[in-house]
Amino acid sequence: MAVQLEQMKTVEGFSSKDTKKVAVVGATGYTGQELVRLLLQHDRAQLHTAVSQSSDGKKLASVYPGLQKHTDLVCKNEDLEELAEKVDLLFLALPHGNAAGKVSKSILAKCKVIDLGADFRLKSAADYETWYKFKHPQPELLAQAVYGLPELNRKAISQASLVANPGCYATCSILTLAPLLQAGIIDAKSIIIDAKSGVSGAGRAAALGTHFNECNESIKAYNVGCHRHTPEIEEQLAAFTSTSFCTSFTPHLVPMNRGILVTAYASLISNISNKELYSLYESFYENELFIRLFSPDAEEYKMPETRFVKGANFCDIGMTIDQRTNRVIAVGALDNLVKGAAGQAIQNMNILFDWPESTGLNQSPIFPS
Repeated sequence: MAVQLEQMKTVEGFSSKDTKKVAVVGATGYTGQELVRLLLQHDRAQLHTAVSQSSDGKKLASVYPGLQKHTDLVCKNEDLEELAEKVDLLFLALPHGNAAGKVSKSILAKCKVIDLGADFRLKSAADYETWYKFKHPQPELLAQAVYGLPELNRKAISQASLVANPGCYATCSILTLAPLLQAGIIDAKSIIIDAKSGVSGAGRAAALGTHFNECNESIKAYNVGCHRHTPEIEEQLAAFTSTSFCTSFTPHLVPMNRGILVTAYASLISNISNKELYSLYESFYENELFIRLFSPDAEEYKMPETRFVKGANFCDIGMTIDQRTNRVIAVGALDNLVKGAAGQAIQNMNILFDWPESTGLNQSPIFPS
């Protein structure tokens, strides 16, 4: 957007020539709007185009009035091939199954792509038929796509043209469990993941199960034994163990707007103290900007809470040993729309363009929520 670029102030250390043009495709969904909100606060990314089929021709600020005086962008239903010639990066915030048929080698030759859906997260095309019930139209791109979890895959992301932004449940689950598997102190086959999400995780489209009267004052398990993030979690965690394993993953819907809370259980195969456990996580996530650890020896707040991460790009992790059952219990929390989606996508963009990873992501959590 020309107006935004003209209004952009030169920041110490770089000039407007260092900016990149980006587009958000699916800009009026919850994830797309969150991308817009964060990009408008980014010093080096110029939001060039907001693509929305349902709101074509409408001002973005008329769809989301909170954006008034932040942007005068008008939503367009623009062809991606043509758009790829105008921008440096496309964010695809589309329902699952849409991006798979839209991303092409031609587009990837023109610009970089970060897909916030699930269409390039899994390496096997057969897994899409099993878990997502569609035949992947471009299986050759699955090998090219890089899984965009910066804390575990930073180098590969920096060299990618197509980044598969992880799912919110998967991000929290993987980050919570990876240190335990790398250390080899748990039985991978014993892992149980109990996860809970706010209603925004279901998207903005109207659905009976997310109506106020259907979910308020209630909590429910859903997609039990068949949630689509299961193979994503297993595939990424498999890199930390020499044996194949299946994970019991059960998501729950809770009546709050934002947030993911994961409680993971696993049987110990090594004796370890709480102090040693905490040190293990400290070592694994040393110097990671967006990982915050809760000590089991803390006087008051020993475990993460969703209210501590709302609106910010942090993943908070706590852990403890249950001596009675010989299990480790690890708890992770993040905002599903930020570190679980839009914030992580911007973190990936920063890596792609060799910018400081925290650029545009220094917001503190909103509290009280």
